[in-house]
Amino acid sequence: MSEPASGETLEFSVTNDLRGISSAAARIDAFCAAHDLASAISFDVTLAVDELLTNAIGYGYDDDGEHRIDTALRLEGGTLTVEIADEGKAFDPLQDPEPDFSAPAEERARGGLGIYLVRKTMDTVEYRRENGRNVVTLTIDARPRPIVSRAVV
Repeated sequence: MSEPASGETLEFSVTNDLRGISSAAARIDAFCAAHDLASAISFDVTLAVDELLTNAIGYGYDDDGEHRIDTALRLEGGTLTVEIADEGKAFDPLQDPEPDFSAPAEERARGGLGIYLVRKTMDTVEYRRENGRNVVTLTIDARPRPIVSRAVV
């Protein structure tokens, strides 16, 4: 597998309708495939974007109006950067506490697992509120990784 191309960008928007998430996933998968990124990278990025879009759509708006959520993927120098911006209520996903895995499942607070997965799968997660919009920026190292055998000799 060769080094991914640099300076490549994909931009798209979805509305605050959960049906748009599958379209977003397909675009991300196609972008990753077109740039020969590992399927694990594509999976992790798709999972993170799915989670963030689901949260924005489900909790970000107090009305039933149509709202646009913008997503941009940029591949540069072996790093894939994803930026998601919405005009929903201010929400910093980094302020969510990590789930308490020591408590029995039935006693755990509801929610928070998706944001936890985003934090764990991405190399960096940053949030800012800019011009009345939530902007979440994710990065992940998209360079090829050597395949390491776990076979025991």
